[in-house]
Amino acid sequence: MAKTSLMVKAMRTPKFKVRQHNRCPLCGRSRGYYRRFNMCRICLRKLALKGELPGVIKASW
Repeated sequence: MAKTSLMVKAMRTPKFKVRQHNRCPLCGRSRGYYRRFNMCRICLRKLALKGELPGVIKASW
């Protein structure tokens, strides 16, 4: 879990647009963020394995 202060800071609009930083809305993680799903890789994996993300299945080959 990320620091609450960093999560609040990321939600504010920055002084300059390039300073914007993506964070996972579920856990607040800043690294391993997927724009397509709007969450980090860890939360994506958890929800995909539970079957809560439509169209996402575990790959097997």
